[in-house]
Amino acid sequence: MHEELEIAGDVHALLEGLLPVSLPDASFDRATSSVVLGFGWTELSASTWGLLERCAAAERSEWPGVVDAWLRETADRAAMAIAEIELLGDVRRLLRIRLVPTMSEEHRRELVWTPAGEYFDALVVVEHPEYGAPLTRHRAGLLQLRRLGYALRQTREHELSDVVDYTRPLAAGGEVRVITKPGSGYVTVLLSELDELLAETDAAGALVAAPRYDTLLLYPLRSRAALKALPAFTAEAAAMHGAAEDPCTDHVYLWRDGDLEALDARPRRARAQVKALLRASGRLRLRRE
Repeated sequence: MHEELEIAGDVHALLEGLLPVSLPDASFDRATSSVVLGFGWTELSASTWGLLERCAAAERSEWPGVVDAWLRETADRAAMAIAEIELLGDVRRLLRIRLVPTMSEEHRRELVWTPAGEYFDALVVVEHPEYGAPLTRHRAGLLQLRRLGYALRQTREHELSDVVDYTRPLAAGGEVRVITKPGSGYVTVLLSELDELLAETDAAGALVAAPRYDTLLLYPLRSRAALKALPAFTAEAAAMHGAAEDPCTDHVYLWRDGDLEALDARPRRARAQVKALLRASGRLRLRRE
């Protein structure tokens, strides 16, 4: 800890010395350990945490160059952020949540997200037909976007209030429930609301698929008929995923008691998972099939 504080003190001292040369219009706020950049009618701030990490990994003799490069990068990104504000207006009103399959650690380090169970991440994105993109940590810092819980509310209000919910025949018999909004990238957010969506189905659980970001497939598990429906449900989800312009995941999940469990890709193993759930709930008698 002492070494980390010493590095921070030395780097910040070097930063303050270079600011008048590299960024004469910027200042250093020691209370928040951030560089404040003024742009006419507004100002942006950038935390020095990333800079401290870079310096900790470099030789002390390299620090002046590391600090100068970081300052120039920060100035460029701040200018882009201001241009973005002028183009898009209040970015906060454009923030949405997109539920995506668990991302790589590299992407997680760069983007603003939170875990959404074992298989998905809740990713914060800027919704715009031309300039939409995932929200990066650096971009969020520059725009001073914090406590982004309102992004989920905005997603529900603006993107999910008009989804279509219907059933259609499944090839093996029975019906599959389809929740969709063609062209939307946000329908998978409803995976976080399966408890509500399936509350009145009187089922032991459900088969769940998110083959596209604009569509969910659900099949409530009520009886032995689910074993016959399983291959057809899996095939339909795979076909939809394969033909999608905006595919989400090719996995099929078993939902029960508020949790998702990935079905085994091997048919016999997947069938065994469904049978176990049906038996545990009293929907399937122990007998030879």
